[in-house]
Amino acid sequence: MSCRKIAVYPGSFDPLTNGHQDIINRGAVVFDELVVAVAINQEKRHLFSINERIEMIREIFAGNSRVTVETFDGLLIHYAQRRGAHAIVRGLRAVSDFEYEFQMALMNRKLAPTVETFFMMSSESYMYVSSRIVKEMASLGGRVTDLVHPLVEQQLKEKYAEYQNT
Repeated sequence: MSCRKIAVYPGSFDPLTNGHQDIINRGAVVFDELVVAVAINQEKRHLFSINERIEMIREIFAGNSRVTVETFDGLLIHYAQRRGAHAIVRGLRAVSDFEYEFQMALMNRKLAPTVETFFMMSSESYMYVSSRIVKEMASLGGRVTDLVHPLVEQQLKEKYAEYQNT
């Protein structure tokens, strides 16, 4: 009997971008279960609440039984171990991402040698996409249709309409 290969893909996903979706879709092909782990970070100011982010991601991946969405707090490696994960998936857009991610992967390996970090290169069409850029574009009335799922685009429009009306 083989064991299920579980991977954790952590992030704030504020909001989920097409780049994130691409990594999730590709990771779900490689692993039996890909847990999209939405980080709870009280010190960081988010546009979307933790519940809003979870709901959007769950709705977008409702048809993919290999993708689950959960929250985590504290050290990622401890969450991965509690979850029974064999791997942590990290997306890389550019060389600048690599240095930080490499350091984190080495520290995680030191803390839990049985949990591997897998780096997935961003698809070329999403190399420039980040949640920060998406929020900035949307807040200034820019078109984000090619950067996020239609559900996320609608939520961004509603969120920024709220801010503009207050």
